[in-house]
Amino acid sequence: MAPKTARGRRLGIALRKHREAAGLTLEEAADQISSTRSTLSRYENAQGLPSPATVHGLLTVYKVSEDDLAAAVQLAKDARKPGWWVSYSHLLDRRTIDFIAVEAEATAIANFEPSIVPGMLQTADYVRAIMRGGPHTLSDEEVEERVEIRMDRQKRLVGTDPPIIEAIVDEGALLRPVGGKAVNDAQLQHLLKISELPNVSVQVIPLKSGYHRGTRGSLHILEFADPEDPILASVETVAGQLILDRPADLRTCTKIMEHLRSVALSPAASRDTIHNLLKGQRP
Repeated sequence: MAPKTARGRRLGIALRKHREAAGLTLEEAADQISSTRSTLSRYENAQGLPSPATVHGLLTVYKVSEDDLAAAVQLAKDARKPGWWVSYSHLLDRRTIDFIAVEAEATAIANFEPSIVPGMLQTADYVRAIMRGGPHTLSDEEVEERVEIRMDRQKRLVGTDPPIIEAIVDEGALLRPVGGKAVNDAQLQHLLKISELPNVSVQVIPLKSGYHRGTRGSLHILEFADPEDPILASVETVAGQLILDRPADLRTCTKIMEHLRSVALSPAASRDTIHNLLKGQRP
Protein backbone atom coordinates (compact mmCIF):
# COMPACT_ATOMS: atom_id res chain seq x y z
CA MET A 1 0.00 0.00 0.00
CA ALA A 2 1.39 3.40 -0.97
CA PRO A 3 1.72 6.13 1.67
CA LYS A 4 -1.15 8.60 2.02
CA THR A 5 0.53 11.52 0.30
CA ALA A 6 -1.15 14.89 -0.12
CA ARG A 7 -1.46 14.18 -3.84
CA GLY A 8 -3.13 10.84 -3.13
CA ARG A 9 -5.60 12.49 -0.78
CA ARG A 10 -6.30 15.22 -3.34
CA LEU A 11 -6.96 12.61 -6.00
CA GLY A 12 -9.33 10.72 -3.70
CA ILE A 13 -11.26 13.90 -2.93
CA ALA A 14 -11.54 14.68 -6.66
CA LEU A 15 -12.80 11.19 -7.47
CA ARG A 16 -15.45 11.36 -4.78
CA LYS A 17 -16.64 14.84 -5.80
CA HIS A 18 -16.90 13.88 -9.48
CA ARG A 19 -18.78 10.67 -8.61
CA GLU A 20 -21.23 12.50 -6.40
CA ALA A 21 -21.72 15.20 -9.06
CA ALA A 22 -22.56 12.41 -11.52
CA GLY A 23 -25.20 11.14 -9.09
CA LEU A 24 -23.66 7.67 -8.79
CA THR A 25 -23.21 5.48 -5.74
CA LEU A 26 -19.99 3.60 -5.17
CA GLU A 27 -21.70 0.38 -6.28
CA GLU A 28 -23.00 1.96 -9.50
CA ALA A 29 -19.64 3.48 -10.37
CA ALA A 30 -17.81 0.24 -9.63
CA ASP A 31 -20.19 -1.70 -11.91
CA GLN A 32 -19.42 0.70 -14.75
CA ILE A 33 -15.71 -0.19 -14.73
CA SER A 34 -16.06 -3.82 -13.55
CA SER A 35 -14.60 -3.07 -10.14
CA THR A 36 -15.90 -3.30 -6.57
CA ARG A 37 -17.37 -0.88 -4.09
CA SER A 38 -14.56 -1.52 -1.60
CA THR A 39 -11.89 -0.80 -4.22
CA LEU A 40 -13.43 2.54 -5.19
CA SER A 41 -13.88 3.41 -1.53
CA ARG A 42 -10.17 2.77 -0.94
CA TYR A 43 -9.30 5.08 -3.85
CA GLU A 44 -11.53 7.87 -2.55
CA ASN A 45 -10.07 7.55 0.96
CA ALA A 46 -6.46 7.50 -0.32
CA GLN A 47 -5.95 4.00 1.04
CA GLY A 48 -4.83 2.90 -2.41
CA LEU A 49 -3.73 4.65 -5.59
CA PRO A 50 -5.67 4.01 -8.81
CA SER A 51 -3.74 3.78 -12.04
CA PRO A 52 -4.01 6.69 -14.50
CA ALA A 53 -6.00 4.36 -16.76
CA THR A 54 -8.48 3.62 -13.98
CA VAL A 55 -8.87 7.33 -13.26
CA HIS A 56 -9.45 7.98 -16.96
CA GLY A 57 -12.10 5.25 -17.05
CA LEU A 58 -13.90 6.52 -13.95
CA LEU A 59 -13.99 10.14 -15.04
CA THR A 60 -15.19 9.14 -18.47
CA VAL A 61 -18.10 7.38 -16.76
CA TYR A 62 -18.65 10.52 -14.66
CA LYS A 63 -18.68 12.61 -17.86
CA VAL A 64 -16.35 15.31 -16.54
CA SER A 65 -14.84 18.01 -18.74
CA GLU A 66 -11.68 17.32 -20.72
CA ASP A 67 -9.72 19.73 -18.51
CA ASP A 68 -10.84 18.01 -15.29
CA LEU A 69 -10.10 14.61 -16.78
CA ALA A 70 -6.61 15.63 -17.88
CA ALA A 71 -5.87 17.20 -14.48
CA ALA A 72 -6.98 14.10 -12.57
CA VAL A 73 -5.02 11.73 -14.81
CA GLN A 74 -1.88 13.85 -14.33
CA LEU A 75 -2.48 13.87 -10.59
CA ALA A 76 -2.73 10.07 -10.66
CA LYS A 77 0.63 9.93 -12.45
CA ASP A 78 2.24 12.35 -10.00
CA ALA A 79 0.84 10.52 -6.96
CA ARG A 80 2.54 7.31 -8.07
CA LYS A 81 6.00 8.86 -8.28
CA PRO A 82 8.14 7.52 -5.43
CA GLY A 83 9.38 10.03 -2.83
CA TRP A 84 12.90 10.08 -1.42
CA TRP A 85 11.68 8.22 1.67
CA VAL A 86 10.86 5.05 -0.31
CA SER A 87 14.48 3.92 -0.12
CA TYR A 88 14.12 3.84 3.67
CA SER A 89 10.90 1.83 3.75
CA HIS A 90 12.71 -1.23 5.09
CA LEU A 91 13.84 0.75 8.16
CA LEU A 92 10.64 2.50 9.20
CA ASP A 93 7.18 1.39 10.22
CA ARG A 94 4.21 2.22 8.02
CA ARG A 95 2.90 5.02 10.26
CA THR A 96 6.24 6.82 10.16
CA ILE A 97 6.44 6.49 6.37
CA ASP A 98 2.92 7.90 6.03
CA PHE A 99 3.85 10.87 8.22
CA ILE A 100 7.07 11.60 6.30
CA ALA A 101 5.12 11.43 3.03
CA VAL A 102 2.61 14.11 4.06
CA GLU A 103 5.24 16.19 5.87
CA ALA A 104 7.27 16.32 2.64
CA GLU A 105 4.36 17.99 0.83
CA ALA A 106 3.24 20.36 3.61
CA THR A 107 3.77 24.07 3.03
CA ALA A 108 3.32 24.99 6.71
CA ILE A 109 4.14 22.84 9.73
CA ALA A 110 3.34 23.77 13.32
CA ASN A 111 5.01 21.40 15.79
CA PHE A 112 4.89 21.32 19.57
CA GLU A 113 7.23 19.08 21.54
CA PRO A 114 7.11 18.67 25.34
CA SER A 115 10.16 16.45 25.86
CA ILE A 116 12.67 16.91 23.03
CA VAL A 117 13.63 19.49 20.43
CA PRO A 118 11.35 19.30 17.33
CA GLY A 119 12.67 16.78 14.82
CA MET A 120 13.04 19.23 11.93
CA LEU A 121 15.40 21.32 14.08
CA GLN A 122 17.57 18.59 15.61
CA THR A 123 21.32 18.27 15.07
CA ALA A 124 22.82 14.97 13.92
CA ASP A 125 24.42 14.29 17.32
CA TYR A 126 21.15 15.03 19.09
CA VAL A 127 19.36 12.55 16.80
CA ARG A 128 22.03 9.93 17.53
CA ALA A 129 21.48 10.30 21.25
CA ILE A 130 17.71 9.93 20.83
CA MET A 131 18.05 6.84 18.65
CA ARG A 132 20.44 5.18 21.07
CA GLY A 133 18.06 5.81 23.94
CA GLY A 134 14.91 4.86 22.05
CA PRO A 135 12.56 1.91 22.62
CA HIS A 136 14.47 -0.34 20.17
CA THR A 137 18.02 -1.62 20.44
CA LEU A 138 19.76 -0.41 17.27
CA SER A 139 23.16 -1.19 15.84
CA ASP A 140 25.53 1.68 15.03
CA GLU A 141 24.65 1.25 11.36
CA GLU A 142 20.93 1.41 12.06
CA VAL A 143 21.41 4.54 14.18
CA GLU A 144 23.31 6.24 11.35
CA GLU A 145 20.63 5.29 8.84
CA ARG A 146 18.01 6.95 10.99
CA VAL A 147 20.19 10.02 11.42
CA GLU A 148 20.42 10.20 7.63
CA ILE A 149 16.64 10.03 7.32
CA ARG A 150 16.20 12.89 9.81
CA MET A 151 18.79 15.00 7.98
CA ASP A 152 17.06 14.31 4.64
CA ARG A 153 13.77 15.53 6.11
CA GLN A 154 15.47 18.77 7.10
CA LYS A 155 16.80 19.58 3.63
CA ARG A 156 13.53 21.30 2.75
CA LEU A 157 14.20 24.02 5.33
CA VAL A 158 16.82 25.66 3.15
CA GLY A 159 15.68 24.38 -0.26
CA THR A 160 13.59 25.97 -2.96
CA ASP A 161 10.20 27.16 -1.69
CA PRO A 162 10.78 25.94 1.89
CA PRO A 163 7.85 25.28 4.23
CA ILE A 164 6.92 27.62 7.06
CA ILE A 165 8.05 25.99 10.31
CA GLU A 166 6.48 27.05 13.60
CA ALA A 167 8.27 25.18 16.37
CA ILE A 168 6.96 25.41 19.93
CA VAL A 169 8.96 23.58 22.57
CA ASP A 170 8.58 23.22 26.31
CA GLU A 171 11.47 24.65 28.32
CA GLY A 172 11.81 21.28 30.03
CA ALA A 173 12.90 19.76 26.73
CA LEU A 174 15.70 22.33 26.42
CA LEU A 175 16.88 21.63 29.97
CA ARG A 176 17.11 17.88 29.34
CA PRO A 177 20.80 17.16 28.46
CA VAL A 178 20.13 14.75 25.59
CA GLY A 179 23.48 13.22 24.67
CA GLY A 180 25.24 15.11 27.46
CA LYS A 181 25.96 18.80 28.01
CA ALA A 182 28.14 19.29 24.92
CA VAL A 183 25.57 17.77 22.56
CA ASN A 184 22.73 19.69 24.17
CA ASP A 185 24.62 22.99 24.10
CA ALA A 186 25.35 22.48 20.40
CA GLN A 187 21.64 21.79 19.90
CA LEU A 188 20.67 25.03 21.64
CA GLN A 189 23.15 26.95 19.51
CA HIS A 190 21.66 25.33 16.43
CA LEU A 191 18.18 26.44 17.51
CA LEU A 192 19.39 30.03 17.75
CA LYS A 193 20.99 29.86 14.32
CA ILE A 194 18.12 28.16 12.52
CA SER A 195 15.56 30.49 14.10
CA GLU A 196 17.17 33.27 12.04
CA LEU A 197 15.77 31.73 8.85
CA PRO A 198 12.80 33.73 7.53
CA ASN A 199 10.63 30.60 7.33
CA VAL A 200 11.39 29.30 10.84
CA SER A 201 10.11 30.53 14.20
CA VAL A 202 10.98 29.02 17.58
CA GLN A 203 8.91 29.66 20.71
CA VAL A 204 9.53 28.34 24.19
CA ILE A 205 6.86 27.60 26.79
CA PRO A 206 8.49 28.47 30.13
CA LEU A 207 8.25 26.03 33.02
CA LYS A 208 6.64 28.74 35.13
CA SER A 209 3.57 28.42 32.89
CA GLY A 210 2.79 25.26 34.81
CA TYR A 211 0.55 22.59 33.33
CA HIS A 212 -0.74 23.36 29.84
CA ARG A 213 -2.76 21.54 27.18
CA GLY A 214 0.31 20.20 25.40
CA THR A 215 1.94 18.64 28.44
CA ARG A 216 0.72 15.17 27.56
CA GLY A 217 2.39 14.82 24.16
CA SER A 218 3.69 16.15 20.86
CA LEU A 219 1.48 17.62 18.17
CA HIS A 220 1.85 18.50 14.48
CA ILE A 221 -0.52 20.57 12.36
CA LEU A 222 0.23 20.37 8.63
CA GLU A 223 -1.14 22.66 5.93
CA PHE A 224 -0.86 22.29 2.16
CA ALA A 225 -0.70 24.62 -0.83
CA ASP A 226 -3.78 23.33 -2.62
CA PRO A 227 -7.00 24.66 -1.05
CA GLU A 228 -8.58 21.26 -1.80
CA ASP A 229 -6.21 19.66 0.69
CA PRO A 230 -7.61 19.88 4.24
CA ILE A 231 -5.16 20.27 7.09
CA LEU A 232 -3.86 17.21 8.89
CA ALA A 233 -2.83 16.69 12.48
CA SER A 234 -0.43 14.14 13.88
CA VAL A 235 0.33 12.95 17.40
CA GLU A 236 3.09 10.65 18.56
CA THR A 237 2.27 7.73 20.82
CA VAL A 238 4.19 4.74 22.16
CA ALA A 239 2.70 2.86 19.20
CA GLY A 240 4.10 5.35 16.68
CA GLN A 241 3.03 8.45 14.78
CA LEU A 242 -0.71 8.73 14.21
CA ILE A 243 -2.19 10.92 11.46
CA LEU A 244 -5.57 12.46 12.26
CA ASP A 245 -7.96 13.74 9.58
CA ARG A 246 -11.42 13.55 11.15
CA PRO A 247 -12.98 17.04 11.49
CA ALA A 248 -13.62 16.64 15.22
CA ASP A 249 -10.01 15.61 15.87
CA LEU A 250 -8.70 18.47 13.73
CA ARG A 251 -10.79 21.00 15.64
CA THR A 252 -9.44 19.70 18.94
CA CYS A 253 -5.83 19.72 17.75
CA THR A 254 -6.17 23.20 16.25
CA LYS A 255 -7.54 24.57 19.54
CA ILE A 256 -4.68 22.98 21.46
CA MET A 257 -2.09 24.51 19.12
CA GLU A 258 -3.73 27.92 19.51
CA HIS A 259 -3.53 27.53 23.28
CA LEU A 260 0.17 26.59 23.08
CA ARG A 261 0.89 29.70 21.01
CA SER A 262 -0.83 31.81 23.66
CA VAL A 263 1.26 30.48 26.58
CA ALA A 264 4.57 30.41 24.68
CA LEU A 265 7.06 33.27 24.80
CA SER A 266 7.48 35.43 21.72
CA PRO A 267 10.24 34.38 19.29
CA ALA A 268 12.46 37.20 20.59
CA ALA A 269 11.88 36.32 24.24
CA SER A 270 12.40 32.65 23.39
CA ARG A 271 15.81 33.46 21.91
CA ASP A 272 16.71 35.24 25.14
CA THR A 273 15.65 32.17 27.10
CA ILE A 274 17.82 29.90 24.96
CA HIS A 275 20.78 32.29 25.35
CA ASN A 276 20.32 32.20 29.13
CA LEU A 277 20.17 28.40 29.16
CA LEU A 278 23.45 28.29 27.24
CA LYS A 279 25.00 30.52 29.89
CA GLY A 280 23.67 28.28 32.62
CA GLN A 281 21.12 30.82 33.73
CA ARG A 282 17.43 30.33 34.34
CA PRO A 283 15.31 33.36 33.39
